[in-house]
Amino acid sequence: MTIRNLDYLFKPSSVALIGASTQSGSVGAVLAHNLISADFGGPIMPVNPKYKAVHGVTTYPDIDSLPTTPDLGIIATPADTVPDIITQLGRRGTRAAVVISAGFSESGDEDGRALQQEMLDAARPHTLRIIGPNCLGIILPGTGLNASFSHLAPETGHLAFVTQSGAIVTSIVDWARNHGIGFSHLISLGNMSDVDFGDTLDYLANDSRASAILLYIESISSARKFMSAARAAARSKPVIVVKAGRHAEGARAAASHTGALAGADEVYDAAFRRAGMLRVFSLTELFDAAATLSMTWRASGDRLAILTNGGGIGVLATDAVIDEGARLVELEPETLDKLDEVLPATWSHGNPVDIVGDAPGSRYADALRVLCADKNIDGILVLNCPTAVASSVEAAQAVVEVAETGKCRNLLTSWVGESTAEEARQLFRENRIPTYDTPEQAVRAFMYLVDYKRNQETLMETPPSVPEDFSPDVERARAVVQEALSEEREWLMEHEAKEVLTAYGIPTSSTRLAETPRDAASAAAQIGGAVALKIASPDITHKTDVGGVVLDLLGPAAVREAAQDMMDRVREAKPDARVTGFTVQPMIHRPGAYELIIGLVEDAQFGPVILFGHGGTAVEVVKDKAVGLPPLNMRLAREIMSRTRIYNQLRGHPRAEAVDLDAIALTLIRTAQIAVDIPEVDELDINPLLADTFGVVALDARVKVKRDNRGGTGRLAIRPYPKELEENIPLGDGSSLWLRPIRPEDEPALRAAFAKLTPREVQLRFFAPMKTLSHMAASRFSQIDYDREMALILTEHGIPGKTEIYGVVRLIADPDNESAEYAIIVRHDMTGQGLGIYLMRRIIDYARDRGIGEIYGDVLRENDTMLKVCDIFGFTQSNITDEPTQVRVTLKLT
Repeated sequence: MTIRNLDYLFKPSSVALIGASTQSGSVGAVLAHNLISADFGGPIMPVNPKYKAVHGVTTYPDIDSLPTTPDLGIIATPADTVPDIITQLGRRGTRAAVVISAGFSESGDEDGRALQQEMLDAARPHTLRIIGPNCLGIILPGTGLNASFSHLAPETGHLAFVTQSGAIVTSIVDWARNHGIGFSHLISLGNMSDVDFGDTLDYLANDSRASAILLYIESISSARKFMSAARAAARSKPVIVVKAGRHAEGARAAASHTGALAGADEVYDAAFRRAGMLRVFSLTELFDAAATLSMTWRASGDRLAILTNGGGIGVLATDAVIDEGARLVELEPETLDKLDEVLPATWSHGNPVDIVGDAPGSRYADALRVLCADKNIDGILVLNCPTAVASSVEAAQAVVEVAETGKCRNLLTSWVGESTAEEARQLFRENRIPTYDTPEQAVRAFMYLVDYKRNQETLMETPPSVPEDFSPDVERARAVVQEALSEEREWLMEHEAKEVLTAYGIPTSSTRLAETPRDAASAAAQIGGAVALKIASPDITHKTDVGGVVLDLLGPAAVREAAQDMMDRVREAKPDARVTGFTVQPMIHRPGAYELIIGLVEDAQFGPVILFGHGGTAVEVVKDKAVGLPPLNMRLAREIMSRTRIYNQLRGHPRAEAVDLDAIALTLIRTAQIAVDIPEVDELDINPLLADTFGVVALDARVKVKRDNRGGTGRLAIRPYPKELEENIPLGDGSSLWLRPIRPEDEPALRAAFAKLTPREVQLRFFAPMKTLSHMAASRFSQIDYDREMALILTEHGIPGKTEIYGVVRLIADPDNESAEYAIIVRHDMTGQGLGIYLMRRIIDYARDRGIGEIYGDVLRENDTMLKVCDIFGFTQSNITDEPTQVRVTLKLT
């Protein structure tokens, strides 16, 4: 992950166009026209030995003859010439290029892939960054750069749009021009050979020119890179994504229910949700979201008021409010009284506020002022349908005048109709008021921002601590998996699968093995009571499909007879299957219990994926499921559960108690931990998992294994908790503390620790007086991306979130891993024990292991203790020009 040299792409001071042309209709000619006719402030240098000038601009025969080194090279020459051009640009000192040319990996043949690799190899020695190949180019309206062959030029604005498809760029520019919407960046990534979505998200998240980021995604190239960048960007500004090809992958044949149910699009959806992005499902929705976001307002809640001159469109809007999950606000008595004062007696006296079809502009204005004063309203949708007795334009002008007072929060409009509504819509666009063709579109747009707000709240929500300590017997589980692999088996036997679950604290039904029908009868006699009999075979994963399960057998004789019949059925249905015998289990009767499924499967893009849903034999018919990405905590596990239909039943209703939701969430967490710890587990099914008010129990389980060639935890889209950094720290008095990475659950303990700091400690650490640490700030400190930053805390042994914190050291690296900023604090009641030096040593070791080039920090000059610690470790000091009270300390690590 890197944003190195991206400023040369997105803030160039000079540009060379290699392949400039005057040939009408050619890509080189269109590029030259766009570059030269735009209002770019630096030199544009066409390169082509055939011409003396292109569009009146002096043209150079080759790169070496350019009068100055270009920051950015635009290449539109045949594919086989591109690697050599990249070499020449790199030698000249250019650090960025946009390769328009096609004929690389997108062709699907080996020659194209080899040529693309040759191009990257040429760029690498010069750290020259490449967008493309096979792309439309980039457009930066704010700087007057149009390095694309788009036939349309966008207006300047504050939306950044990043896409793999060049055609989509021209479509959105065409639409935006007619709606008065402008852009800060339009970036066509093409093949994403180098710069990809992760890089652009990282860059745009910190670019003040972009207030929101729109993505059109066909695929991603690096899941972890994408997730880290998306999570960081979504915390700072809205990120809206439309994913193309939702059904292109199709349903793959899979031996496990999880493999069959966890489709690729569901996984993308889970990834977008986990990152805090807002997903839409069509270009129309993307355009509507762009229109809304371009107005730069934010929803504070989901309570909507509707102001209309027509009852019919008010009803349609109300239906849309319900369908989209918003709430129709109940107007306050004071608001109703004020509306009575300004509206005719025939108004609707409720929400929607129907002000009748003859409403002039003044009536719209009077009613809107009243609604704007109601603090319980989060958004106002103003509707108008054309009538013969009132002017739609006059009504629109009245809305604009009220909006100009700045007292209306989150105002949306929909003037229905075509030609009669166009003048009003244009008026709204000119005054930056969101407007939509239909009430349904307007309500949906309101919900975009409501959903975005909810996403942000979810991102910052503190998860509850796990109800109990969780220490899996990882070695026991690995031994079971390794034994199966040593025997060249792809599937664990049921008793082996349950042993893996047991090692991770997941309750299972007891299972006895029996080689023969007689052995099965003996096992049933030992168990006593009703039993379940199942076939045992490494080649049969769905036992019910071959008659390999019989339930509620009473007595040894019934078991022996059923076992013999089962053997005959299985041999007929699967004659080639290896049958090792039977399993005998006590029947578990839990009236009212729900049958659930929890699973794990490997996705080609995002690695391990966790599935939860309604289980049982009809699981693939019911298809009530949700997926998520590991690792999980209690909040994330409950969020996955909440996206299923069965969840409302699990929460209880008047005729049934709620089930133990924590037990289900813990099972999801433990299953996710299997994915983290044992990369050889390729698929896993727990089905059914019985759940009731007393807990859960796994009645059946399947585990598919394969040798790990996927790099351990590197295959996960989100880096898991780095348990290897945990360490016991002995103290001089014989006691000890626990050093470990911070967890999201630690947020309350972090705030409590801050409350115990003295004003002096706060001043030295934060450079300003602070009485409390807000939830928002504490969440940002505790909910970290372990792939980008680290925070080690000194605490006690125990469940995260339930132990005190005595010291913290953190490190935040830049996306290039070149440098990282550290911060450290130890509570005053723990000083004098060398803990500050210990924390500093551990974070330096961590930074060195990560390959970070240097660490630095800003320290108050009066902080003698910290400066002495820095001297011990060899930090150098330098002045900070605009902060005379501070000094920067830096330690080179490479």
